[in-house]
Amino acid sequence: MRNMPDATDADGLTVGQVSTRLGVTVRALHHWDEIDLARPSLRTAAGYRLYTAGDLERLHRIVVYRELGLGLDRIRAVLDDATADVPGALRAQRTQVAERIDRLQQLSAGLDRMIDAHERGLLLTVEQQAAVFGPQWNPDWPAQARQRYGDTTQWLQYAEGSASRGPDEWQAITDAMADFDRALGDAMDAGVTPGSPQANQLVERHREVFASYFPLTRQMQVCLGRKYEADPGFAAHYDGIRAGLATWFRRIVDANARAHGIDPDTATWQ
Repeated sequence: MRNMPDATDADGLTVGQVSTRLGVTVRALHHWDEIDLARPSLRTAAGYRLYTAGDLERLHRIVVYRELGLGLDRIRAVLDDATADVPGALRAQRTQVAERIDRLQQLSAGLDRMIDAHERGLLLTVEQQAAVFGPQWNPDWPAQARQRYGDTTQWLQYAEGSASRGPDEWQAITDAMADFDRALGDAMDAGVTPGSPQANQLVERHREVFASYFPLTRQMQVCLGRKYEADPGFAAHYDGIRAGLATWFRRIVDANARAHGIDPDTATWQ
């Protein structure tokens, strides 16, 4: 590198001017200088870097290759190795770019499903919903749930799970819940008492099955047990399995909660 006592713009460009012209940071230019990737050919008497037209040409190629995703070591080899297979390096990079584009497209599709799930709750057609959930299912229920619970953590958890589920996954969840309902009715018929090991096992099984929608704490389960008993729609469902089942379920949930130090009378949704 040679010094120039009184360099003008015609003789070279400063780091700041090159940074503006090429759209790279001054820090990047200093780093490339330090690692001897792109060093300015000139300096003023005061020691300021000046880049010539030839330096700018090299820098432009570096910027282009970097935007294509090549690492600095790879760029150095392409620029400095006379035997380097530049077309081969670019083809390899093109393959990587194509793979990255494919991953981004998959990510975009996943984001679309996530957005849709947050807004709709259930990504099934009306026909698919009827096939999975049965003729008693109302396709308006997910929208009603979104309107009522859309700003809650539980809706967020439900929607994120829903985004990755198709008809088969929902069918498996529906079957698991139906199996649990049958076990609940059979236990009541068998005279299982609240607080017994068998009843407590059913309560824990309910939490496991329900976790397909969102995680259910024991306090939340107490609140849900109250809702099953008090809400006409839920009560009709459980009492349709066995008369009085909604109340019996609430009682076994309360007993299990007490065994874990929770007062059902003061339990809140948390």
